[in-house]
Amino acid sequence: MRVTNLVPLLAAAAPVARAAQGDSQPVARAELMSLEHSLHQRGLVDDIWNKIKGAATCGGCESILVLLKGIAFFGDGAFVGAAKTLCKLGKIQDPDVCDGLLDREGPTVARVINELSMYGRTQKLFCGAILGLCDIPAVQPLDLKFPSEKPNRGRPTPSGNKPLKVVHFSDIHVDHHYTVGSNTACNKPICCRAYTKDDAPGTTKNPAGPFGDHKCDTPVNLEQSMYKAIKEAVPDVAFALFTGDIVDHTIWNTTKESNIHDISDAMTIMDSHLNTVYGTVGNHEMSPVNLIPSNKYAEKSNSAQWVYDLLAGYWVKWTGKETKSDITSIGAYSAKYPQGKLRVISLNTNLYYRHNFEMYHDDMEKDPNGQFAWLVQQLDAAEKAGDRAYIMGHMPMGDMDALHDGSHTFDQIVNRYTDTIAAMFFGHTHVDHFELHYADYNNRSYQNARAMSYIAPSLTPTSGMPSFRVYDVDPETFAVLDSVQYAADMANPAFQTTGPVWTQYYSAKATYGALLSPPLTAASAELTPAFWHNVTVALEGDEAEFDKYLARKSRGWNPQACTGDCYKNEICALRGGRAENNCYKATPGLSLTKRDQVGNNAHDDCGESTSAMVLGGLVTNKEVLEKLQEIFDEMGEKAGAKSFDPEKGWLYE
Repeated sequence: MRVTNLVPLLAAAAPVARAAQGDSQPVARAELMSLEHSLHQRGLVDDIWNKIKGAATCGGCESILVLLKGIAFFGDGAFVGAAKTLCKLGKIQDPDVCDGLLDREGPTVARVINELSMYGRTQKLFCGAILGLCDIPAVQPLDLKFPSEKPNRGRPTPSGNKPLKVVHFSDIHVDHHYTVGSNTACNKPICCRAYTKDDAPGTTKNPAGPFGDHKCDTPVNLEQSMYKAIKEAVPDVAFALFTGDIVDHTIWNTTKESNIHDISDAMTIMDSHLNTVYGTVGNHEMSPVNLIPSNKYAEKSNSAQWVYDLLAGYWVKWTGKETKSDITSIGAYSAKYPQGKLRVISLNTNLYYRHNFEMYHDDMEKDPNGQFAWLVQQLDAAEKAGDRAYIMGHMPMGDMDALHDGSHTFDQIVNRYTDTIAAMFFGHTHVDHFELHYADYNNRSYQNARAMSYIAPSLTPTSGMPSFRVYDVDPETFAVLDSVQYAADMANPAFQTTGPVWTQYYSAKATYGALLSPPLTAASAELTPAFWHNVTVALEGDEAEFDKYLARKSRGWNPQACTGDCYKNEICALRGGRAENNCYKATPGLSLTKRDQVGNNAHDDCGESTSAMVLGGLVTNKEVLEKLQEIFDEMGEKAGAKSFDPEKGWLYE
């Protein structure tokens, strides 16, 4: 699941970006200097505002960065204070949310702004990935060296033996402060807490039930209900895959200590209900949220070592003691399934997440923590041993949130080891969908579909009905034979009285296999990448079936209409295992919105209240832009500075 953090207040001034040059060309240094010397002049904002008619531009983003860099130059405190003022002025969040969030994450964003070169590739990436004001720079992939040539094996034939049952659940976001009877219609990013006297039980017209609400995170009752349902539905489960995000969405209140408590509690409950759980690191496990640095920068950043150490203490029971070193050093591991020739490889996808501000350095790492090199080693060893591999992570690597360089490199690795990789599993988006990898993205077809990512919806009900998934898996090839979704209908009157009723929502083979010609119905047949590509073709050609697919994304809750470009972009996203090919194009402010732009994953993954409050026209809020310049001017004048150079800082002569 994903969270936008400080992006709203950075984007509050985003309209300036529509003022100047074409997207592909950075502002010349002479133009920047002209801007720098005119920053104190009255009417600058009006001059910019009058030009906000055309497309967003990189030049405009660089103008915004001049203002932000001038403030960040005076230190973390100055930047955080200014950011709080903008947050409250723009009514981006309640004042306490502005304060809490910025106290936690502001220093990191100040560092990014302060260090960014105005003329570098990272600056353009920042403007594109964070503010949505530039095209994402062309990919600069890692120069991979594979230790061996790809063998000509192909996908193994299914054995026909009795399938294993594998459970997949994700994004549980358990709220230990969920209060029954509290307000479900609060002003915070997440509700069902007694934040104020008006939110307390007995005082609200919208009381929270004991088992959850769509505007709230998961109560412990719902968490326990899911595990009970898993036991009843799959008493013979071989193992479970948990693709991350334990901690709730009150990101302005999290601390290291509170996250340790919540993670420890969740892992203990998992252990008491499931025999084996292979897990991965979600972006919400960290406090401050998202900010997981690579080892190269950990000493001067918010080290995630405590997260890795904590998870290792629980995981090694299931993954083996030999995995502890990798978990504690890079947040990843490769575990051998003891009952067959399978390796479960868990990746730390936070290292490729666009809202992880710790990744933005002028010298961007192409392989943070050496994880890609490590992954190649693990897959090559599996190939040589004749093992199949499952790859799992939190963020899907073709998602709109994935940085393109990392996604491109990952796709190269996947294409090299397609015969070894049986399937891949992710979460983060909170909705039910998938992504396909291809050998040729210019000619995506069933013939060159190479790998499949199964993306599980969430337990937390903010984006749909609570859910978990069960795979039928070939016991020898570990191919996925079917994917069966279970859900609890929150509209069922019993949900808040006797408790959630978990039922089978749909079977992928029964539902989608019937759309193909000839239909795929055999119980022993694999759901291959070619099968899933043909599903996208069927959805592309049948609007009624496409609408049913959209409803399944949220497990039947509040399905959105999607036609025209939205329709095309949704199909493209399903075929977008490589992020640069997923048809997502940021526009000013779009990166801040909840994903109700259905064509790129309907519903949000990180607290729809937060995103919905950002949508109130921030990127066209002239008052906030004026305040940004006012703060910049006041700081410069107070320091006795004459002008500001983004490369040198404030100048006093």
